[in-house]
Amino acid sequence: MSIRPVKNISGTQPTLEGAGVHLHRVFGFGDTSHTDPFLMMDDFRNDEPEKYTAGFPWHPHRGIETITYVLAGSVDHADSLGNSGSLGPGSVQWMTAGSGILHQEMPKGDAQGRMHGFQLWANLPASLKMTAPRYQDIAGEHIPEYCDDDGTVIRVVTGEWRGKRGPVDGVAADPQYLDVSIPAGVRKRIPIDAYRSAFAYVFEGDAWFKDASKPQGVLVEKEIAGHELNIRDLSGDRTMILFDTGDSIVVQAGDKGCRFLLVSGAPIKEPVAWHGPIVMNTDAEIKQAMQDLQNGSFIRP
Repeated sequence: MSIRPVKNISGTQPTLEGAGVHLHRVFGFGDTSHTDPFLMMDDFRNDEPEKYTAGFPWHPHRGIETITYVLAGSVDHADSLGNSGSLGPGSVQWMTAGSGILHQEMPKGDAQGRMHGFQLWANLPASLKMTAPRYQDIAGEHIPEYCDDDGTVIRVVTGEWRGKRGPVDGVAADPQYLDVSIPAGVRKRIPIDAYRSAFAYVFEGDAWFKDASKPQGVLVEKEIAGHELNIRDLSGDRTMILFDTGDSIVVQAGDKGCRFLLVSGAPIKEPVAWHGPIVMNTDAEIKQAMQDLQNGSFIRP
């Protein structure tokens, strides 16, 4: 098995979205070639209700799929097709916008005012951009968990892990979306299909995402579980790790353990034309979407 090298490590960018929601942008609205088929990811974590309760009022989507994963609090949602509901802790919604949908998402805190969730945007190929919209709402108790002998816990949101398959299916990007918790000091090797783009996003604790052998000529400043590690390669809270090619990753959990999302998907390799929540292949298609919004034909029968 070949270990995927780390291509890039980056932090998040504080951002205002919707009607004034304070969140942290992990990536997005730039060069999508490195994360293809994924376009954008936001971490909307906050303990101050006044910074998120205004939410994301009615807005359009076309040409993409949005994946909302909630860890604390809840997100009430409704759309132009008459769907509505609430996503509670541990639940996920996979929305295929396809030809067009208008929806809103309104976050609410828990009893302590805490709100935490993620939204990931996945691109649709040209052949599916105008497909009929659909929802998959999955309650937390229906997301399978795998508990390893070393204490690692993996929630399988979509894709498969050691015989357990996530409940979200029929997604164009054929993604694997895992919520991984590793105890302090544990070193883990996780296989990933070699043809997929892959990244990790750390949101609790800290970890190293490189082969844990000593790099030649590099000062080693820490040792965990017998593995020498360069402290400068440590990835902590709100850190994205973008991987290069290979068929597995190696992660070494730090003194506090770590929890991260591990996301991979098959690249689409098509042109991207982008206008806010509408993503098509050409500027002409974006112009047509804007015209559809103005003349009332955005929602297809």
